[in-house]
Amino acid sequence: MRCRILLFCLLALVSRPAWAAPSPGFEALEQQLASMVAAKPGEFGIAALDLGSGTTVSFNGNQTFPMASTVKVAVAATYLSQVDFGRRSLSDPIGKLTAETLIERMLTRSDNWATDQLLKDLGGPQTVDAWLRWNGLTEIRIDRTIAQLLADRRDLRDPRDSSTPIAMINLLRKIDTGEVLKSESRSFLLSLMRRCITGPNRIRGLLPAGTQVEHKTGTLAGLTDDVGFITLPNGRRIAVALFARGGTNRSRTIAEAARAIYDGFSAKMGTAFAAAGGAN
Repeated sequence: MRCRILLFCLLALVSRPAWAAPSPGFEALEQQLASMVAAKPGEFGIAALDLGSGTTVSFNGNQTFPMASTVKVAVAATYLSQVDFGRRSLSDPIGKLTAETLIERMLTRSDNWATDQLLKDLGGPQTVDAWLRWNGLTEIRIDRTIAQLLADRRDLRDPRDSSTPIAMINLLRKIDTGEVLKSESRSFLLSLMRRCITGPNRIRGLLPAGTQVEHKTGTLAGLTDDVGFITLPNGRRIAVALFARGGTNRSRTIAEAARAIYDGFSAKMGTAFAAAGGAN
């Protein structure tokens, strides 16, 4: 088991992009995450990024996983980028609803119908995929509508509609830093992710009460995902991507990993867990 954990930790250091600068002192957190998931059935992909310093920790960070409904963050960002350039408006009617209402339903309730209405208006999944490529996000791919994805034979190793954990936190980083969206669109997107009602037992599950989380879940048979942002007591923001494939009790493992990330970054930044008010 020890050799397996050491191997996982070595793999976590391979092929990090330039923006994800590894930082001395976080090896223990990576080892903790590796040990945590090594003892559980299934496969896990984990990445976390301090948006202030660029410090990144990961486990299977460069392995692809199905995105499921976490893809909806990219759909929303693509539409909002066109709003920023004046090509579209949140008040535009799409069917009987406005774009704003569809985006709200997509992100807060994970409404699949709303997602496909937005994709159709954008010109299909290829438009979102092209937007990702334009912004240098080459390890995320979007191939199908939600209806097509659900209708196809389920294969959790299908390369279509997949992302690596590192690529997902890169998308989150570009959103949060204003690299791909203007301030108003960024604020709108994050406000909706803050109101997400799905998956309360995932990233949010074991964090201290009152912790600010903006996130988007994804779920398929045998797959549980959650991606988003955690704000620490000192105001520092951590982008996280947590993917779980196969095995059992995936939501609990995601919650445990999110808590380990929260505690690990808080302690290293001088805001120990006690500052958050103790256990919840």
